[in-house]
This record gives sequence, C-alpha cells and structure tokens, in this order.
Amino acid sequence: MPLYEHVFMARQDVSAQQVEQLTDHFKGILDENGGSVSMVESWGIRTLAYKIKKNRKAHYVRLNIEAEPAAINEMERQMRIHEDILRFITLRVEAHDTEPAKLLTAGRGGRDDRRGGGRFGDRDRGPRRDDRGPRRDDRGPRRDDKPRDDKPAAASAE
Repeated sequence: MPLYEHVFMARQDVSAQQVEQLTDHFKGILDENGGSVSMVESWGIRTLAYKIKKNRKAHYVRLNIEAEPAAINEMERQMRIHEDILRFITLRVEAHDTEPAKLLTAGRGGRDDRRGGGRFGDRDRGPRRDDRGPRRDDRGPRRDDKPRDDKPAAASAE
C-alpha cells in the first residue's frame, strides 16, 4: 500500500480534546476504507503566516498513513466538509519519517539559529562607525569631485 504524510490545521477555537476527537474521526474513516495510521503527532497551536477564515492561529496535526488512494480521497472529502478544518495537505512519501518534527525539537519554533535576544536585544549589529573606517569626508575626493578644466563645456564644443 502507498505511504502518505498528512498534515491538517484545525481552528484555534476548538479545544485540544476536540482536536483529538477530529483525529480519531479521520483515523476511523481510513480504517473503514482499509487504511491505517502508524503515527499521530500533534504540534499544538501555532501562529499562521496570514489569516485563514478569520483565524490567526491553528492546531496542527501530522499523520503517517498507509492506505489506498480511495481512502485518502474519502478522508480529504470529509475534511473539506468539516467546518473546523482550515487547511490540509497530503503528500505521498517513499518511507515514513519516524523522528519527531524538527520544529518540535528545535525549541522556540526552530528559531534558535538566530542571534540575539529579540527585536532590540543585545545582539551584535556589526561594527560601530569608528570601527568601520573613516567617514566619506575623510577618504578624499569622490568620483564626481574630479578636477575640472577652466574652460566651460559649451566653449570646448566650439
């Protein structure tokens, strides 16, 4: 049977218990159609990049599925009808990933690789002005400050 990875987002208004019930409901649909779910991973409530149906946050859930395409189609049809599901995506994979998602293990949503302590934190913003070298005035003339001839441009054309 083909392997799939499925992620869905549920409205932020529903409780964690209701998200579990939704997950069990969709697992039941897959079981009825001859499929199975090997792993369920709840990512919790996460902020969305933009509003979706007037929601700024959503519950994320990932499922590792082994099922026929007909079972996947039925589950997706039910998700389209359900008003608590904001978005979903199903990807066919060669093998299931058994590790937890990297966004869960990285802490702070995978942003630990950034330097500093926030927007105005004490992060290194680069060298100070006196460490970068002299200002423009101290470097000498600029390209447009070339020495000019005493003759005006109109006189040189004649």
